[in-house]
Amino acid sequence: MKPAPFKYIAPTTLEEALDALAKYGYDAKLLAGGQSLIPVMNFRLAQPAVLIDLNGVKEMDFLQVDRENGVRIGGMTRQSRLEFSEIIREHAPLLSEVMPQIAHPQIRNRGTIGGSLAHADPAAELPVITVALGARFRLQRQGGDRWIDADGCYEALFLTVLEAEEILVEVDVPPLRANTGYAFQEFSRRHGDFALAGVAAVITLDGDGRVSRARLVYLNVGEIPMVASKAAAAMVGERPTPELIEHVAQMASKDEIEPAADIHGTAAYKHHLATVLGKRTIQVAVDRARSGIEL
Repeated sequence: MKPAPFKYIAPTTLEEALDALAKYGYDAKLLAGGQSLIPVMNFRLAQPAVLIDLNGVKEMDFLQVDRENGVRIGGMTRQSRLEFSEIIREHAPLLSEVMPQIAHPQIRNRGTIGGSLAHADPAAELPVITVALGARFRLQRQGGDRWIDADGCYEALFLTVLEAEEILVEVDVPPLRANTGYAFQEFSRRHGDFALAGVAAVITLDGDGRVSRARLVYLNVGEIPMVASKAAAAMVGERPTPELIEHVAQMASKDEIEPAADIHGTAAYKHHLATVLGKRTIQVAVDRARSGIEL
């Protein structure tokens, strides 16, 4: 099938894009990488009256280190640029590590970070990683902007807090704290397929080897990135022994995720998968955190 007829607008500045979005509102769709939008338009699952192509808005394509050694990323920055960036490798290593696991090179060459975050697919890696890292998003509309935390962005399946006239123009990833370990693992039937489940862990140890901060976020086991806050809290103040890691992984899988059965597996299987991935991911993050301190 082919898309339904639509009006095409190709702004060259952010101001032009915002003007067009303010004019057409809910009748418009933003085209970033197009890796998700174009297929659903081809099947006429989405039939926007207006398509606003952001690919000519060069001011949204940037990658910078901020004054505190965090990273600022423009919404139209290609995923492949993040994959091979020395800036990302040094200042946001978890993001760098995850990029090759996203789909295939052809997809990453066109896909953008802002497009993936705004699309809010529960099986997408970037929403989970930005939530785990405590990133912030800058949303801009005609006449102003606002910052939101990544974990406050997602409301339901493919639904975010972005309003009809807003564009996700920037992602701000804070620096990792000292003695912080990170890890991400996922399982898919074939490389490049959407993962059946995945886990991101960011864990900080104090000088005594006890957990001072922990963040666990699960992929594709709920309608949004699933933050296992109770399980993570159970680690704080404790030494991360194998027994504790086992308990935390079981706790998160049992109480804080909501996988749905589908053609790929039962809910029980996905709970089991999340437990196994959780143990492995937490252990890697802990090992990396320990490498930064002398115990």
